[in-house]
Amino acid sequence: MKRSIILLTFIISISTLYAQMPLEIKNPPTDATLFHEGFISTPINERDFALSPDGSEIYYTISTPQSSFQTIVFSRKDKNGKWSRPEVVSFAGTFSDLEPAFSADGKKLYFASNRPLQGNQPKDFDLWVVDRMGNTWSEPKNLGRSVNTDSDEFYPSIAKSGNLYFTAQYKDGVGREDIFFAAWKNGQFEKPTALDTAINSKGYEFNAFVDSDEQFIIFTGYGRKDDTGRGDLYMSVKDAHGKWQPAKNLKALNSSRLDYCPYVSPDKTILFFTSERAALPVSFDTKASYEQIQKINQQTLNGTGNIYWVSFEKVMESLR
Repeated sequence: MKRSIILLTFIISISTLYAQMPLEIKNPPTDATLFHEGFISTPINERDFALSPDGSEIYYTISTPQSSFQTIVFSRKDKNGKWSRPEVVSFAGTFSDLEPAFSADGKKLYFASNRPLQGNQPKDFDLWVVDRMGNTWSEPKNLGRSVNTDSDEFYPSIAKSGNLYFTAQYKDGVGREDIFFAAWKNGQFEKPTALDTAINSKGYEFNAFVDSDEQFIIFTGYGRKDDTGRGDLYMSVKDAHGKWQPAKNLKALNSSRLDYCPYVSPDKTILFFTSERAALPVSFDTKASYEQIQKINQQTLNGTGNIYWVSFEKVMESLR
């Protein structure tokens, strides 16, 4: 655990070195672009994204190499419109916490964690929730056995109705990894069920964002016939009868690398996602130096995850 804390301290210190740019969350680009390189997207591994409904806070995940340890950080906008440097949220920093997701009213934040129910040893990943308490959060609460199992549960997405969508790999699923749905009724979650084959396949589907009105879903699929890389973003919309339509590849966004962790802003104007696309040489015209290799590893596009943003309107246009 001490090693994780040391690595986390190093990550935060590197992040603060790059926190020199003003942060704006408006006028998104028409093509997928790094989201505020040097402030949010840096040489360390960033993934996931969540914007508070009032637009005053952003939350995302950072990790050590090979994701041995992951934690949730946030930045807050002050009354003058300036954003704070990223820091670890109040409830995280000891165990691996990732994939923050706000409730529609901003009063709850859901996330995945391997924190124990008792004791101090990490367990499998469950879904947890914290409640807003002014500018901080309550102690985390496990969502319980109606949702969590002895297997891993990841990437919560919560609708206005209270319905929950998440990723899991269960024996009774459609494929190797699937998107599951747990209805919220009478103050509790019902037993989760896998979404149908308009979404899930025999392969891998994971990290689904569902809009608060449950009219569209964006997720990553891996190993499909039209997959252009190591995992592509797909989108499905509901028809007039409330049935999910066959998902379409978001070809205008996807790369030859892993593209995942989609999130659409509450006003539905911006799509954020994580990508591991890189700008790495495969050869050099002259003998490479130690300093050159070191510089490549310290650049933003070094193959670790970064957060991208793009106009959601343009994404929708690409599907028409």
